[in-house]
Amino acid sequence: MFSGTSSHSIDSKGRIILPARFREELGETFIIAKGFFECVQVLSLPEFEGLRKNIKNLPAQAALALQYSIIATAVEVTPNSQGRIPIPANLRKTASLEKSAVVVGMDNRIEIWNEDKFEEMLRNNEPTVEAALSMLSL
Repeated sequence: MFSGTSSHSIDSKGRIILPARFREELGETFIIAKGFFECVQVLSLPEFEGLRKNIKNLPAQAALALQYSIIATAVEVTPNSQGRIPIPANLRKTASLEKSAVVVGMDNRIEIWNEDKFEEMLRNNEPTVEAALSMLSL
């Protein structure tokens, strides 16, 4: 399970260091792809395979849309000896990733966000969070 949020720099080659605890859980090789929002997501190979199967089981038009959006952007990566992974240029552009990013543990996946877009998303989701908390009956 991935949890926590941390800020990391992106080097001139478009690489970012994922926290060691995340790399250990992901395994030696994993997938980086377009995220569900304006971010990049990182998934273990088994998690990506499960997502791929779930997408394939959707109605044709929805499946095709997600295949173009997520599956077609997926790249298998292996961290280098310093723990850096490359973020392909097309994914950096889509997520507006330049010199720094926020790495977010999201239970079964990791998201990499532009810091400003992440803060904006959190602000925009405040009403949804409040409604969801009321459903938990805390």
